Amino acid sequence: MATEHFSTRFQDLDTWTSFDVLSAFYEGQLSALAAVRPSLPAIAAAAEEAAARLRRGGRLVYVGAGTSGRICVQDGTELPPTFDWPEDRLVYLIAGGDRAIMKAVENAEDSVEEGSAGIRNNDIGPNDVVIGVAASGRTPFTIAALKEAASRGAQTIGISNNANAPLLDACSHPILADTGEEVIAGSTRMKAGTAQKVILNLLSSLIMVRMGRVYRGLMVNMRATNAKLRRRSEIMVCQITDCGEAVAADAILEAGGDLKTAVLIAMGADPNEAREALMRHDGNLREALADFHQTKT
Repeated sequence: MATEHFSTRFQDLDTWTSFDVLSAFYEGQLSALAAVRPSLPAIAAAAEEAAARLRRGGRLVYVGAGTSGRICVQDGTELPPTFDWPEDRLVYLIAGGDRAIMKAVENAEDSVEEGSAGIRNNDIGPNDVVIGVAASGRTPFTIAALKEAASRGAQTIGISNNANAPLLDACSHPILADTGEEVIAGSTRMKAGTAQKVILNLLSSLIMVRMGRVYRGLMVNMRATNAKLRRRSEIMVCQITDCGEAVAADAILEAGGDLKTAVLIAMGADPNEAREALMRHDGNLREALADFHQTKT
C-alpha cells in the first residue's frame, strides 16, 4: 500500500532543523490537496445521487475506523449548525463504538460482523447514503458495512487513499485520493487524513447546495443559536432583499428565526404565504422567490 511505504528522503527527518521538518510536512499537505483534484468528477456524481435520495427522506451514514472515523464525525457534526441538517438523519458507524472517537479501540476495525451489524441495526435502506472512509481501503469493518448497505439498496460511497483498494470495489461511487507515502511512514492522519477531510467537506457541502440549503453563496439554512449568528442572519436578509436592518430584524422575528421565511416576509409576503411557498418548493429559496414574484406580477 502506497500510504504505508517508507521514503528514504525522510529517513533522517529527526536530525533536520524544525523549519525543514515543518517544510516537509507543509509540502505533504499541499500534495494531499493536489491528490483530491482528479476525484472532483466522482465527488460531483456521488453528491448528485445523494441529494436525490436524501430528498426522499434518507439519512447520511458515515462509516470509518480510527482517524478516518473521527474525520467522519467531524464532518457530520458540522452539518446541523451550518445547514440545519436534522440530527436524526445522521448516523455514525465507528469501529469500536462511540468510545473509539476519543480513544483507540484495539482490533475494532477488523470486525466484519460489527460493520455489517451497524447497517442492519440502523435499518439502512434505499433512501440512505452510506459513506465509508479508509486510508488503506482495506479496513474489514468499513468494507463490510458498505457491502451490507449495498445489499439493502443504499447508495454507497467509498473514499480511499490507495488505488485498487477493495473498498473502492465495494461501493457504487469510488473516490480515490492517491496521496502516496507519508512524511512519517504510515502516519495516515497527515496527508491521507487531510485529503479525506477535504473530500468530505466538498461532498457534504455540495450535497447541501444541491438540496437548496445555500442561496447566493449564503448559509440560508444556518441555525441562529447565538447573538453573533442572529446578527449574521439579519445581515443575510439585508443582502438578499436589499432591505434595512430594522425590516430584517422584524422579518426574522415574524419568521420565528427561520431565515428563508424571513427573506420572503421582507419581500412582502405574509408569514403563512412565505411558509407555503417554501413548502411547495421543498425549502428551496430561489424557487420560492421566483414563485412569489410570479404571483405578484
